[in-house]
Amino acid sequence: MSSDPWGRVDETGTVYVRTADGEQVVGSWQAGSPEEALAYFERKYEGLVVEIGLLEKRVKTTDLSTKDAQVAIDHIREQVDAHHAVGDLQALRERLDKLVATVESRREERKQQRAKQSDEARKAKEDLVTEAEQLAQSDQWRAAGERLRSLVDTWKGLPRLDRKSDDELWHRFSHARSAFSKRRKAHFAQLDAQREEARRTKERLVTEAEALSGSSDWGPTAARYRELMAEWKAAGRAQREHEDDLWNRFRGAQDVFFAARSSVFAERDAEQTENLKLKEELAEEAEKLLPIGDLKAARAAFRSINERWEAIGHVPRDARPKVEGRMHAVERAMQESEEAEWRRTNPEARARAAGLTGQLQAAVDKLRSQIDQARAQGNSAKADKLERELEGRQALLDQALKGLQEFGG
Repeated sequence: MSSDPWGRVDETGTVYVRTADGEQVVGSWQAGSPEEALAYFERKYEGLVVEIGLLEKRVKTTDLSTKDAQVAIDHIREQVDAHHAVGDLQALRERLDKLVATVESRREERKQQRAKQSDEARKAKEDLVTEAEQLAQSDQWRAAGERLRSLVDTWKGLPRLDRKSDDELWHRFSHARSAFSKRRKAHFAQLDAQREEARRTKERLVTEAEALSGSSDWGPTAARYRELMAEWKAAGRAQREHEDDLWNRFRGAQDVFFAARSSVFAERDAEQTENLKLKEELAEEAEKLLPIGDLKAARAAFRSINERWEAIGHVPRDARPKVEGRMHAVERAMQESEEAEWRRTNPEARARAAGLTGQLQAAVDKLRSQIDQARAQGNSAKADKLERELEGRQALLDQALKGLQEFGG
């Protein structure tokens, strides 16, 4: 017979383990010496020790789920309770009991953490909804539009709440965005109407300017042209595809008249010499407007200079290209600045881009809602199909949003 502090082997080859409840049969050993029998079952005990140690480490250092941890604990406990090993089985049970307590503690911690995260997500989404509802009333179309898109990205990054709460908040959030889009669309529709009214006004001005181009009543006609120019600028911008053509016709009519007037005044040399001096001073004054900083102020200043310029009369023919070229250079810089400002604030193209973006955003929102509904109903195949469709629509929306940003938001 062989024995150690935790077990023994009797003369029949039966192996026992000592426990607080007395000796328990571990198994029977007939293949070798008693020492070999004890060593075999002691190794099985060491195997359980190692297995428990690994499980303790997993529980402390990984995100092992409560369910999986409990299954592993129960599996080891079954082996311990079966008494198929020689060693301090009670110590193993105590370690397993502590492990159960640790798992339960971590489960409770995770539960509290999830509850905290849910509360934080709810607060964050409520804040997003509140801001979106405020932005829905904004007239800062570009800034508010960009901020609403940013809020959507923030929303996507937040965890979902319970379905009822999440749906209610999303409904308010989506409604605020839709309200803003409708107001913005109406605003640009009104701008389009104003552009059309400007077009009709400028066509009338062009008709009169062309009728006056053959006049030889120099003073009153020149004065009327200045009045027509003031009316032209007060009319606002027409649609871009009409604005340039109308302007070319308007300017061309003036050029015909003033060219005719110039030819009549060409022989007034003495007066023209003094005129040249005055125009050179005006050209110098105009050149000081460059580079253009404040377009409105520069435009007003140049208009004043140009009116004085027109009132002066002609200069000697050979000096005209140089002095007029200086003014034209300033005028071109002014026009280029105006055109740059026009391109930057082109409402028609921006309105079209905004309308397309609104349609695509509505389609994307609808698909997301359908995907959520399909997931909730357990229809994964439908949800996956809708997800693929959503990818395509989202790509179009991203492209439209990029285009809208190029027009100023």
